Amino acid sequence: MSMFPVRALASAAVLALLGTSACAPVRTHQGYIVDKELVDSIQPGIDNRDSVLKTLGQPTLTSQFEGQKGDWYYVSRDSRNYGFNSPRVKEQLTLRVRFDGAGNVTAVDRSGVELVANVDPTGKKTPTLGRHRSFLQDLFGNIGQVGAPGTGGPAGGGQ
Repeated sequence: MSMFPVRALASAAVLALLGTSACAPVRTHQGYIVDKELVDSIQPGIDNRDSVLKTLGQPTLTSQFEGQKGDWYYVSRDSRNYGFNSPRVKEQLTLRVRFDGAGNVTAVDRSGVELVANVDPTGKKTPTLGRHRSFLQDLFGNIGQVGAPGTGGPAGGGQ
């Protein structure tokens, strides 16, 4: 028996395997790793900053504008993408723990993927207001526009 059919079959199998692996989803997790029992154990009126810190650990984000009453945010996100595509959010949990001035928990709020904003940039150029000028207009367009003091140009404060 010839080695050619065996090699051809092996090569075809390797190519098929490589072709299907390129379409395999890449799954990623970012942020806080949620333990449902620990999250459910945080109770308003019972817990305070220290007990939340010991139970859930450091928050992902903290609010900056409310001083001692600031909120703590725990964010957990699972994404998936194929090949070189941008990741798409599959699941997200944002846990907001609100505190009063004394540091006691007043509320625990949860939100999901409905608050994820998809920002689509407008290409590789930032749109600007005003007229569109060519390179040469930018290079030579200011000649005579800016004057040194005493030369009589617009910025020179002529006599």
